[in-house]
Amino acid sequence: MQSNTNQTIEITRERYDHFNPENLKFKSEVGVSEELVRQISLDKKEPEWMLNKRLLGLKTFLEKPLPNWGPSLEDLNLEQIHFYMRPDANKNSRTWDDVPKDIRETYEKLGIPKAEREALAGVGAQYESEIIYHNLKKEWEDKGVVFLDMDEAVHKFPELVQKYFMTSCVPINLHKFTALHAAVWSGGTFIYVPKNVKVEIPLQAYFRMNAKKGGQFEHTLIIADENSQVHYIEGCSSPIYNEIGLHAGCVEIHVLKNARVRYTSIENWSKNTYNLNTKRARVSSDGIIEWLNGNLGSKVTMLYPCSMLIGEGARSDYIGIAYAGQGQYQDTGCKVHHLAPNTSSTVISKGISKNGGVSSYRGLIEIKHGCTGVTSSVSCDGLMMDNESRALTFPSMDVKENDVKVSHEASIGKIGEDQLFYLMSRGLSEQEATKMIVSGFIEPVIKHLPLEYAAELNRLIDLEIENSVS
Repeated sequence: MQSNTNQTIEITRERYDHFNPENLKFKSEVGVSEELVRQISLDKKEPEWMLNKRLLGLKTFLEKPLPNWGPSLEDLNLEQIHFYMRPDANKNSRTWDDVPKDIRETYEKLGIPKAEREALAGVGAQYESEIIYHNLKKEWEDKGVVFLDMDEAVHKFPELVQKYFMTSCVPINLHKFTALHAAVWSGGTFIYVPKNVKVEIPLQAYFRMNAKKGGQFEHTLIIADENSQVHYIEGCSSPIYNEIGLHAGCVEIHVLKNARVRYTSIENWSKNTYNLNTKRARVSSDGIIEWLNGNLGSKVTMLYPCSMLIGEGARSDYIGIAYAGQGQYQDTGCKVHHLAPNTSSTVISKGISKNGGVSSYRGLIEIKHGCTGVTSSVSCDGLMMDNESRALTFPSMDVKENDVKVSHEASIGKIGEDQLFYLMSRGLSEQEATKMIVSGFIEPVIKHLPLEYAAELNRLIDLEIENSVS
């Protein structure tokens, strides 16, 4: 990411695509089994209730079928994935000097230590299956903010974790990959913000996959107590290999009365990775959840952040960008369940596809009977950069109440040859003209991102265009 200072970190593909030689304490055999699930739990010295959740997840995973809708998963062979890998590094180092040199250099290329010094309240860094660095600035620690590795939280805050972990927000049996996640999850982030505390500087975690045929299954659990506020940012990336990788993380956010959570994510997995992530929030009375998502990596993404508005006056805002290039299918969108009166939601989605890529919006707005006074608006736009690409929309509205205001707008179109011609006649190259048109298309989304992340996402999309425009 770029900084507001004069010094910047140059964003190139090498920043994300480089890889380190494997240096692991433990690497599971491919495939998932009860023996592996028990091994993970034993390694983490987990209480029996967490082991039981894992075993229930494994049982449910084996019983549930693969999704039979959306992008094809036929190339995803789960029997060829390493589900658990422990790097040869200390867990939860508090200084970057304690992180092994090769791993530290990876995060320096990604700009994480620099961002921590200049713009963040705390940082977590996960490498393969474990958090290898975690730190919260003392100012926020003194105010009672908790920002921990999820493995550590199981031991330090067992009552909170047991109450919220994969219960009402993301049930274990939601679908096959939430069940798999419950069985093999490792690492991730735990955040608790006390009542009346507003964390004015973002917290960030960065998740990095390095090994071939790897899987990453971090768990993020955020609890914003009454009248609190927090902005949490996740970034992720992995090197390019010929072998398939899998990311099936899980994000659970609990927004209590009059609290506000902003969740920002830039997912830049390599194009051999299946990104089958689950993100959900429960929002109480007058609470606000804000989703800001950028998706441009992975072979296949299936990701639909979901808001359950359970208290009167609760609000959900979603803004997302997806970019699909050659060999990619980005199936993203948002789901909102209005489960209380006078709740509101907005959804803004932008999809870009090029060189045969597929970008699709898939969303749901549900308004239960009795939930009067609801307002909801959905806007989804798709931009196709050539004749080989596809942009799709799959909106769904399930409205069981009359006293509501619901609107939906969708547009799909090709990049205009007249626009290109006009800009090129003013001296721009085709590549420069294309970048300018795309920048204008995504500007309504980019302007909501923090400056550093807007710069990163803009540059990543520029790089994709540079690699695809002759």
